[in-house]
Order: sequence, then C-alpha cells, then structure tokens
Amino acid sequence: MNKKERLVAAIENGTVIDHIPTDKTFHVVNLLGLSTLSSPVTIGFNYPSNKVGKKGIIKISDKFFTDDEISRLSVVAPNVVLSIIHDFEVVEKKTVETPDELRGIVRCNNPKCITNNEPMSTIFHVVDKSRGVLRCHYCDKEQDINNVEIID
Repeated sequence: MNKKERLVAAIENGTVIDHIPTDKTFHVVNLLGLSTLSSPVTIGFNYPSNKVGKKGIIKISDKFFTDDEISRLSVVAPNVVLSIIHDFEVVEKKTVETPDELRGIVRCNNPKCITNNEPMSTIFHVVDKSRGVLRCHYCDKEQDINNVEIID
C-alpha cells in the first residue's frame, strides 16, 4: 500500500474497528473492555473521514469479537466497520448494524419496569433503527438509543 503511509500500523491478526464517531471512540474502548487486554491495542481518533467528518479507529491484535460483543457495540456506535485480519490481510469486512432485538444489553429507564425490580434480563425491540428508538418488551416504554444505560 503506497498511498502515502498508513495512518495506523498494520496488524498481523485481529480486528479493526473503523469509522467510529470521534466522540464515541473511548466509549467503545470501555464497553469492550479493551484496557484489560494483554495484546496490543492501537487507538486513534480525530482522523479525517469522508463518511462522518472525523472518526476514531481501533486496532486490536489477536482479538475477534463475539456476536454479543458486536451487539453491544451496535448500541454505542452503530454503522462502524469491522475488519477481520489474518496474516496482514482483510479476510472479512462488515458494517455493524443494530439488531432487531437487544437482550440483556441495555437497562430500562422506567423505574417501575419489572426488569428493574426482579432478577431478569432485559429485552428491547428496536422499533426505528434510523432514529434509534427502542421499546421495552415488558413495559412498552420507548427510549432513545443515544441515552440508554449499558448493563455491565
């Protein structure tokens, strides 16, 4: 690749999370627990982006994410691009989309909801992906995906 120089060094095996809105970059780091990994993690932000103006990019060596981790990621930063790297080559590239249903990922903001009063997992239906509207399966309260509390 001789397009000037790469902005961030290549990795041999692992995952690249690209096109993260700049203000969400460190939220993604915390959400995925990247600071606890023993393998190298490269975090960059405020890179120019044609898609989102300015973007963050995270490269994680020797780490591949589960479907549950990707679903959690979709709540904080939908539409990021995941690139799976093997032997310095991109073997898979996919845009992260918010699934139709979120289980045990976000907390209901209705204090009277059964999920806040009983030991049970939350279920949210994503009723409008473009506007980020979630509806609680149990109490029907709608909430904005940008203002949800993620369950640890």
